[in-house]
Amino acid sequence: MSDAARWLVRRLILAALVMVGAVSAAFAALHLMPGDPVQAMLGQTGQSPELVAQVRHDTGLDRPLYVQYGLFVGRLARGDLGTSYQLQESVSSLIGDQLWSTVELSVAGFALALVVAVSVAVATAGRRSGLRKLTSMVELVLASLPGFWVGVLLLTVFSFHWQVFPAVGGTGWKGLVLPSLALALTLVGVFTQVLREEMERALREPFVISARARGAGETAVRVRHALRHALVPLVTLSGWTVGTLLTGAVILETVFNRPGIGRLMVTAVDSRDFPVISGVVALSAALFSVISIGTDWMYRVVDARVREVER
Repeated sequence: MSDAARWLVRRLILAALVMVGAVSAAFAALHLMPGDPVQAMLGQTGQSPELVAQVRHDTGLDRPLYVQYGLFVGRLARGDLGTSYQLQESVSSLIGDQLWSTVELSVAGFALALVVAVSVAVATAGRRSGLRKLTSMVELVLASLPGFWVGVLLLTVFSFHWQVFPAVGGTGWKGLVLPSLALALTLVGVFTQVLREEMERALREPFVISARARGAGETAVRVRHALRHALVPLVTLSGWTVGTLLTGAVILETVFNRPGIGRLMVTAVDSRDFPVISGVVALSAALFSVISIGTDWMYRVVDARVREVER
């Protein structure tokens, strides 16, 4: 077996363990929460004991916890996410209907953050100017701001005051601008700080001095030489950002009243709809594992030293 195949097998095993751990934690958390999930499904009052007992039996909640857990893991292994307690629809269908909206928001926010971070870092790295100091201060502020506060601020300015973009529930590109901008602003500060620091380190390396000695212009030195080396830690940071994107999407979908996995998850938690919660957790763990594997593979491609260490 080749080195790449062994590496992939190890990562797939680790990804499977991550998924099992995530869904097991969700199972434990839901069953440790106070209250009766059947009462949450039927309402707190006005239900006969016979109906409650029948619903508990139909959903399997009258079985021992270890039996429920075994059946739960077995269904997930077959790709069966179950049926929503509240909506009486397939969890796979519910997630499928909402997934694209969350993916659209996450990708737009991440791409915007990356473009801004690269542009600012390339323009200001290694420069001792007023612009460099100003951008550093703005980055620090952005990195410390909570996403929901940024979303509310953008709504106040661009929806309520200037009425440029829809306030809530907007569709099309106009409905995507403010949520993606709010998500991007929470990432730009961290991305730019990391990228600038690495670029400044790369600009002091001998290969940059050689490029300048050969007559390369400053823009070419920064974009063609320093930027490639500075992107290595940003690739790793991007993998970690997946969790931030999902968390930010949950909050911003609520703030902007957008459809998506985030709002679906909030509704499911409120009603203790365990199949929906476990389905979203399983999907999140799977996406995180896939993107983590892709990120690590890109890291191996960008930096050959990683492949040498893993041999």
